Amino acid sequence: MSLSIGIVGLPNVGKSTLFNALLKQQAALAANYPFATIEPNVGIVPVPDDRLEKLAEIAGTNVIKPATVEFVDIAGLVKGAASGEGLGNKFLANIREANAIVHVLRAFEDDDIIREGSKNPTEDLAIIRTELQLADLATMERQKAPKGKITTEDSLRWEVVQLFRERLDGGENIRNSKVADLSEDEARIAQEFGLITAKRELFVLNVSEETLLSESIGVLTKKYSEELDVPMDSVIVMCNKIESELSSLGDEDAALYLGELGLTESGLGRLIKSAYSVLGLQSYLTVGEIEVRAWTVRKGALAPEAAGVIHTDFEKKFIKAKVTSYEDFIANDGWKGVKENGKLRLEGRDYVMQEGDIVEFMIGG
Repeated sequence: MSLSIGIVGLPNVGKSTLFNALLKQQAALAANYPFATIEPNVGIVPVPDDRLEKLAEIAGTNVIKPATVEFVDIAGLVKGAASGEGLGNKFLANIREANAIVHVLRAFEDDDIIREGSKNPTEDLAIIRTELQLADLATMERQKAPKGKITTEDSLRWEVVQLFRERLDGGENIRNSKVADLSEDEARIAQEFGLITAKRELFVLNVSEETLLSESIGVLTKKYSEELDVPMDSVIVMCNKIESELSSLGDEDAALYLGELGLTESGLGRLIKSAYSVLGLQSYLTVGEIEVRAWTVRKGALAPEAAGVIHTDFEKKFIKAKVTSYEDFIANDGWKGVKENGKLRLEGRDYVMQEGDIVEFMIGG
């Protein structure tokens, strides 16, 4: 499963600084993992996972492949983007392909950096959302009522189109604060149309170094969650300048620097974890002498679907899964120990994957 997040923001909010930090991480990743495809506006970064190194020690391998997240720098967002201003259509095409949207919002003061269309985080978000809503509304307004022999699917589609138009006309996202979640039919039709405001959102508040160090992350997160009227688990408070500095350091130096700042984790790490949470994703792990690897799968996925993440044929040819927990694998020193101590289970097609499962799939010919 490829997780793609589109980064959007008005000019001079710190979007480029954040993305440049991502690109530095991507360069380090690409040196070790040649499967990462690099483009000028794409950053592919690892999902932080301390479990992998411990598993690699037990397996006797130096090859570690973390799950990855693809960040897409969406250029050209200015007021009027929905009607073609800035990069207009290119911006909209890029963002439609993302799984989720990260809004980068300026929450710092700097007289040397002009606010271009930016006043404060709340108004910045309102401008961005308006452009996205106008783009989706234009898509919905092009749809015509079904004629002739109308199928049940035609009727359902038209009903959903009208519902979406009503929400957008009212200045709301399709996935809005009044709707806990989209129905299965709504989500499917929104995806077919490539509707942007049906995507889940994350909110990066780019604060000054002084602000980040003067208040706890928890206090700042609650503050901006209330100001923006969005869930706390979708808010990530960070200083993009600090993230840029961290990205140029090695792991040990970065940890020391974070410690000096009184922080336990980078903003980028928190962003990736929030993306997993908001999108309902989890990781399972495979451990062998060749490599240790983390794989991304949706929460609630059954074992055959998880096998299909490795290779599409594995889902069809799935027989059984050998499963143990990360904790049992570590406590029993690997595969041999979990087998001998009764900590290895054989699971069938109806097994629901759990976060941190260590799995070996049995696949038919």
